[in-house]
Amino acid sequence: MKKDFLKELTENGILADGAMGTELYARGIFINRCYDELVLSSPSLIKEVHKTYLDAGAGLLETNTFTANRPALAAFGLEDKVAAINFAGAKLAREAAGDKAFVGGAVGPVSWAFKNADVMGPDALQKIFEEQIRALAEGGCHVIMLETFLHLEELHIAYKAVRAVCDLPVVAQVSLKYIGEDEFAGLDPAEAAITIDSWGADVVGVNCSDGPQGVFEAIKKIAPVTSKPLSAMPNAGLPQMVQGRLMYLATPEYFAEYARRYAQMGVSLIGGCCGTTPAHIREAKKYLKTIKPARRGETARAEVVVATGIKVVPTAEKSAFGSAIGSKFTVSVEVDPPLGINPQSAIEGAKLLKDMGVDAVNIADGPRAMARMSPMALAVLIKEQVGIEPIVHYCCRDRNLLGMQMDLIGAAALGLNNVLLITGDPPKMGNYPEATAVFDIDSIGPIRFVSNLNRGLDFAERPLKEATKLLIGCGVNPGAVDLDIEVERYKKKIEAGAEFVFSQPVFDIELLRRFFDRVKGMPKIPFLVGILPLASLRNAEFLHNEVPGMQIPKKIMERMERAATKEAQQETGLSVAKESLVAAKELKQVTGTYIFPPFGNYKIVSKILEVIK
Repeated sequence: MKKDFLKELTENGILADGAMGTELYARGIFINRCYDELVLSSPSLIKEVHKTYLDAGAGLLETNTFTANRPALAAFGLEDKVAAINFAGAKLAREAAGDKAFVGGAVGPVSWAFKNADVMGPDALQKIFEEQIRALAEGGCHVIMLETFLHLEELHIAYKAVRAVCDLPVVAQVSLKYIGEDEFAGLDPAEAAITIDSWGADVVGVNCSDGPQGVFEAIKKIAPVTSKPLSAMPNAGLPQMVQGRLMYLATPEYFAEYARRYAQMGVSLIGGCCGTTPAHIREAKKYLKTIKPARRGETARAEVVVATGIKVVPTAEKSAFGSAIGSKFTVSVEVDPPLGINPQSAIEGAKLLKDMGVDAVNIADGPRAMARMSPMALAVLIKEQVGIEPIVHYCCRDRNLLGMQMDLIGAAALGLNNVLLITGDPPKMGNYPEATAVFDIDSIGPIRFVSNLNRGLDFAERPLKEATKLLIGCGVNPGAVDLDIEVERYKKKIEAGAEFVFSQPVFDIELLRRFFDRVKGMPKIPFLVGILPLASLRNAEFLHNEVPGMQIPKKIMERMERAATKEAQQETGLSVAKESLVAAKELKQVTGTYIFPPFGNYKIVSKILEVIK
C-alpha cells in the first residue's frame, strides 16, 4: 500500500538514510568505479546497504542514483543505460523498503560531474534531468530528491523537469558554505529558500554543506521565511586524511544531537549525507524517538484532559516546597548521592542545611553520567531522618517510557512529590561510556507525562484510579550558546506543565537579563537562579571546558587567575557567588536560588546566604 509521503512528513516527521557512497567504499568498492551502475552489476550489494539503513531506523531510503544522468554516465561509457540504471535503482530501494519506508529518487546536479553543463542551455539540461527522473518515477519512487545543488538556476531547471514528467512530491535541497559567525559564502540560505518556495517545491532544505553545525545555521535562517516543510541532511563534517584515507570524524552522537536540534526547530525530514553511516542514523533514531518536529509558528496549547472524578491539586498544596516557592524567596541546595551505599555524609549535609534555614535539598540523578546511589533512595532517607523537603532530579537518559511511568508513580507513593525533570548527560561523559543511552524522550516529554499523572491519566492518557500530586520542575540555561533554542524549549516546558524552574549557574547577570527580555510575555513560574561558588582556578577551567551548559565568563576567569593561592581563589569564587546572587535577587523575575556547594562543602552555603538574610 502506497503511503502518503507528505501527510506522514507533516504529521510525524521522517528520518531518512545516510550516505550510500560511504558504505560502498567501506565495502571495498574503489572510487574509480561508477557507483550508480552497481544497481545493475551488484544489486545484492545495493540492497544490503538499503536494508542496513532500514534496520537502523530510516523511514526513507534514497536510490543509488545521485549521478545517474547521461553526461555523468558517459564518462564510463554508460550513457545508453540512463533509464535502466535509474529504474533498477528505484526498484531495488522499493524491494528493500517494502511497506516500512518511503523511497526517494536521488537526483544530483549535472554540473557535479560535468563541469561544462552551463554551455548546454536550459532546454538541453532539462531534457537530461527529465530522462533520469522519468525512470525513477516509473521504478516506483514516492518522492524525488533534488539534492546538493550549488546553483539555483540549475536547481530550478531540475525542478521543472520533475513537474514535466511526473506528479511526485519534490524535495529541493541546496548545499551551502558556512564560514562562521552567521555568514555563508555563495548562496544566502534565506534568499535560496524564498526562491525555492516560490517555485512550488513541496519541501525546502539543505544537505551536505560543512556538517551538522553549518546545516543548523542555515536552517535558522530558512525557517522564518517559508512555511513549507523543511529538510536537513548534513554530511558528517569535513573529511580529514587519516593514514591515507579520507575519513569523516563527526561521531554518531554529535550527529544525533544536531538531528534533535533540527526537530526542535521544526525540521520534519532529517537524514545524512556524505560520511554518515547506519550508526549515525541509528543514534539519531534514538534521539528523535517519540519527538515530533515542532510546529513552526503555532502557539496554541493542546486541550487539557482530566480523568473523570479527579481533582487536580494546586501547586501550593502539593508540598511544603510548593507552598514556599509562591510565598517567599526560596533556597534550595544540591546534595549529591554517594558513590557507594553509605549515605551518612549526604544526610549530615542535609541536617546542616536544614539548620541554616534552607527550604529544600536537590538530589541529583547520576550527574555527569556518574553511577551513584539512586536519588529516590537517598531522598527517602533524608526525608525520614532529617525532615527537610527533598527535590528528586529525574533524567530521561536511563529509562524507557515504561520505566519512567513506574518510577514516577512510585515516587508519588513514597511522598517524593518534588521532581525536577531533565534530559540528562550522555553516558559517554561518565564512568560507563559504553552504557546505552535510552533517551526515548527529552525533558519536555516527561513534563507533559507527569502533568498527565497529576490529572489522573497515564502517559498514554488512559484513566488511572488516582491522580498524583507531583510538583514539576524544569531546568534552563540563561547563558546557552544558542539562546533561540533555549527560549523556545523553555516556552514548551511551561506549556507542558512545568511549575518551577532551576537555572544553570549564573556568573554574568547580563546574560540573565537578556534571557528575561527574551521570555517576556510567557507565563511566569517561580524562577530559582543557580549559584555556584568556584572552588579554584582549576575547578573553573574544568566547569568551563568539560561540563555541558557551563560557561565561565572571561572576566571571572581572569579574577580567578589573579588570585595567587588556592585559598585566595576560593575566596574569589565565594565573592563572585555572592555578587551574582545579590544582583540576581534585584531582578523581579527571580524568586529564589539554587546553590551548588562545591565538592560537598555545605558550610560555604551559610556564607552565601548572609547576603540575602
